[in-house]
Amino acid sequence: MSDTIVLTYRIETPGSVEKMAAKIASDQSTGTFVPLPGETPELKARVAARVLDVRPLDPVPEPAFGRSHDDLAEAWRFNCGEADIAFPLEAVGTDLAALMTIAIGGTYSIKGFSGIRVTDLKLPPAFAGAYPGPQFGIAGSKRLTGVEGRPIIGTIVKPALGLRPDESAAMVKELVDAGVDFIKDDEKLMSPAYSPLAKRVKAIMPVVLDHEQRTGKKVMIAFGISATDPDEMMRNHDLVVEAGGNAAVVNINSIGMGAMSFLRKRSQLVLHAHRNGWDILTRHPSLGMDFAVYEKFWRLLGVDQFQINGIGAKYWEPDASFVRSFQALDRPIFSEADKPLPVVCSGQWGGQAPATLAAVDTTDIMYLCGGGVVSHPGGPGAGVRAVRQAWEAAVAGIPLETYAASHPELAASIRTFASGAGA
Repeated sequence: MSDTIVLTYRIETPGSVEKMAAKIASDQSTGTFVPLPGETPELKARVAARVLDVRPLDPVPEPAFGRSHDDLAEAWRFNCGEADIAFPLEAVGTDLAALMTIAIGGTYSIKGFSGIRVTDLKLPPAFAGAYPGPQFGIAGSKRLTGVEGRPIIGTIVKPALGLRPDESAAMVKELVDAGVDFIKDDEKLMSPAYSPLAKRVKAIMPVVLDHEQRTGKKVMIAFGISATDPDEMMRNHDLVVEAGGNAAVVNINSIGMGAMSFLRKRSQLVLHAHRNGWDILTRHPSLGMDFAVYEKFWRLLGVDQFQINGIGAKYWEPDASFVRSFQALDRPIFSEADKPLPVVCSGQWGGQAPATLAAVDTTDIMYLCGGGVVSHPGGPGAGVRAVRQAWEAAVAGIPLETYAASHPELAASIRTFASGAGA
């Protein structure tokens, strides 16, 4: 079905799953709450959505949304199922805002659900030519950092807020001297009064460029350029480019799809996507959408690196959810070129390296540690070396404790972080 967009919905309802699937198809295409005089058979055949398949799931005794909804208060059984619904490309087009509005956005307001979640999205080839996808992705990130055969080791300037530009630059110097590959601004750091982006770039980039002159290695620094106004965001982008930078942190949910499209079309930087706010869309298991749906929008729009949490994350997300997120990014939408670099993050330190490698079975990732590097008892430089050592051991199949016996930075890291996450 090369001219069809197919979405999968997981439905929970006190009524019929089949009827609710048919209601989605009708309400989100040609129908409304009463029959329409213009809704001819020819029109419906051309642009109406249609149900392709409904697969029953086990019913549940209590509604996912709770009993505060009037239509759910008296029911004693809630039927569940998955429905595949096809939307004709002619009706939706390739505009992602239209897709989000028609096939996803309005669905949640339909009466009669006690749970509704979008779990899959299949796009026809027309979308491949409509959007640029990643400009750098996995291959470009590895080329620019000079990393092969192991993860790109990254860290975050911490404290997340409060450091002045010269203080940030001092930390960056220690990190680049220790051999880190990537450093990013925390997503909360954009251009506050105590550390305006222009002053931060002016303080940090000479450190990076001096290190490159001395060693030949250019550490990738991702500055926070997000802004409400796309023109201001482009001015931030240009400021980084003119100073010799090559990456930016973009808070994708905060700026929105339109601003992301505007930025990608003009960007010369590696775009590192922070997905803060995604949890609003997914944390309730019977509402929102799976990452496998959400990530397709941002990949098509052109993110190069995509944060997906990690093993033993410090936040709510369980390991199985991280693995599903990785698997989603690892599947091409249309080609290998549309795969961004997965960024393993959230409470990471070297101790999760073996489990991470076992889960993803590749080193084509970024391994991003905040407190797990900068809070190392030997300082941020020792923290970088400890994470590198942990990955050396993991790739070689050597237990961390064994490797730590001859690598003091890793040993100190294990003593410090083994009882909890590294942030």
